[in-house]
Amino acid sequence: MAEKQQWHKVADKDPLQDNSVMNAVAGVQAICLTKFEGKYYALDNHCPHQGGPLGEGLIENGFVRCPWHGYEYAPQDGAPPGGYDDRVDTYPVEEREDGIYVAVPEEEPTDTIAKQMMEVATDWGIDACFGMVGHSNLAVADAIRTEEIKGKLKFIGVRHEGAASFAASGYAKLTGKPAMCLGIAGPGSTNLLTGLWDAKVDRAPIIALSGQVQTQVLGPGAFQEIDLSAAFNSVAEWSQTVLNNKNASDLMALAVKHAQVNRDVAHLIFPDEIAFAEGADPRPETPKLGRVSTTEIAPPKAELNQAIEMIKEAKLVTIIMGRGANEFKDEIIQLAEKIEAPVITTFKAKGQILDDHPLACGVLGRSGTIVGSTMMGRADVLLVFGASFSNHTGISATKKIIQVDFDRMTLGKFHPVDVPIWGDIGVTCKALGEALDGVEFTYSRDYVRREIEGRWKLWREEKAHRAAESDENGINSALLFREMSTVCPEDAVISVDVGNNTYSFGRYFEAKKGQECLMSGYLGSIGFAFPAALGAAVAAPDRPIWAVAGDGGFGQYAMEITTAVKYNLPIKLVLLNNSEIGKISKEQRGVNVDVWATSLVNPNFSEFAQSCGAWGKRITKNDEVLSAMQELSAIDGPGILEVMTDVLKI
Repeated sequence: MAEKQQWHKVADKDPLQDNSVMNAVAGVQAICLTKFEGKYYALDNHCPHQGGPLGEGLIENGFVRCPWHGYEYAPQDGAPPGGYDDRVDTYPVEEREDGIYVAVPEEEPTDTIAKQMMEVATDWGIDACFGMVGHSNLAVADAIRTEEIKGKLKFIGVRHEGAASFAASGYAKLTGKPAMCLGIAGPGSTNLLTGLWDAKVDRAPIIALSGQVQTQVLGPGAFQEIDLSAAFNSVAEWSQTVLNNKNASDLMALAVKHAQVNRDVAHLIFPDEIAFAEGADPRPETPKLGRVSTTEIAPPKAELNQAIEMIKEAKLVTIIMGRGANEFKDEIIQLAEKIEAPVITTFKAKGQILDDHPLACGVLGRSGTIVGSTMMGRADVLLVFGASFSNHTGISATKKIIQVDFDRMTLGKFHPVDVPIWGDIGVTCKALGEALDGVEFTYSRDYVRREIEGRWKLWREEKAHRAAESDENGINSALLFREMSTVCPEDAVISVDVGNNTYSFGRYFEAKKGQECLMSGYLGSIGFAFPAALGAAVAAPDRPIWAVAGDGGFGQYAMEITTAVKYNLPIKLVLLNNSEIGKISKEQRGVNVDVWATSLVNPNFSEFAQSCGAWGKRITKNDEVLSAMQELSAIDGPGILEVMTDVLKI
């Protein structure tokens, strides 16, 4: 039976001079369109030798010459010169009134290994991917495109793979669900590593997809070939290369499971020709049901009873809430109200309790306030949920400590704690609350709330004093974040970078209802804020998405503003510009060495934003801050509010 053919217009009428060639596309078929001795011909655009684009070559001595290695083919029938046996496919051509038409075999859907695996990913709940499409991941990209057409997956094409992994990390930190990031072989995949490490150390689930060179050239050192298994060995909790269709579906299921259950990095490597190979028929069934268990682990009775007794005997219990407790913040606040415990958050958990709650003490540690540090100092028992005791957190090791976490390795990670409780935070909170119901404590409700209120009064007076400072050398951050606190909407997601801007945000911004903060916690990677905001915008399209960054951090991924414009992701960036990597300057001063190699040459970022199709505005005076912040909040799409600041005041 003859193949069905479809005609496609590939060019306008008479597009070529005689004895010339051009690239064209008929449907999805790449064509080398030629005009030879006054007549049009169409060849497959791929040279049989190494796939060189014949449409970028030339006609010489009656043959189309490949631009890569000089192989030759007759335009009329694709035959090589005498003595050679390779041949290029040719297609019928018609010259019509409105242009040149080429007939190619009717496209039939192909079920590749990559498509088979991507369908498993979406069946298991993966709905977002960030990355760059390139020559060694084309089959994977086409599979992602197929799932996007079905409405099951959103793909965001970024300008740098580092932004892709940060975006996937931001998505995962906000939702607790894995997102995917995509790179090609070699540099595309190695560019993913920083964002993957950010996700790994902050326990955010993420799946990395790497294209790879064809298996036939693996080993000798082909173009862009690196040992991806070795490159990802440290960062990936699980990494596998796809080799055939027999277990491909289960590899994707296992990737999702490893990322989700272990809250870690899973990695899949797709050699080019394997990803394009035919999928299994029939497709293996890989249901999620029955393969992922509940996380609701009840705490051991002995440790739970020990914690209950310690709380009953305490003079003052203070609760410390980390980012790992985000999902259970309401339960923790209810427990705090029951036992009248002050609540401090780690910096990564900023916003998990509103700063105007009568038991809220703000942030602890280097980005914290006198409220949190004072109430921790007055406690004799610390009840810690979902925090990891890093040196930046500032949790005192001299107090009696009850630590609750789902991860046994986190319990007592840096030093012994009095009562390590392994269990689901929500379940443990409920059990503690029930056991402590009706218990009379030695401290009074009035005392705790009065002390917290007094500390806040002192701190807010200090903030007001700092906000009133002159703008002679630039706008100060106390004023900036006071006004941002006023304007930034409830329910906003705020992605925060690393640097002096981060410390200022932690000290001066006061969170409102529903606001959540994202940051690069343990890795502390500069440049995190804007790419992570891309991920947050995809994860929560109905929520306001804000970002805070310095000029040093934003400069690393500044071109991603065009990604936000392309996909209409309405990210509001508050950019603190002091033409310096100010945190490093401050550290140099702190160790009594000269400030060196920290100055920056910047564009006008507001004009840069406008040139990229976004909103942009620059401010230099204190009295401009509030109105400019209101303008930023009111825009529909992405925008940058550039705030000229003094390096010594942020």
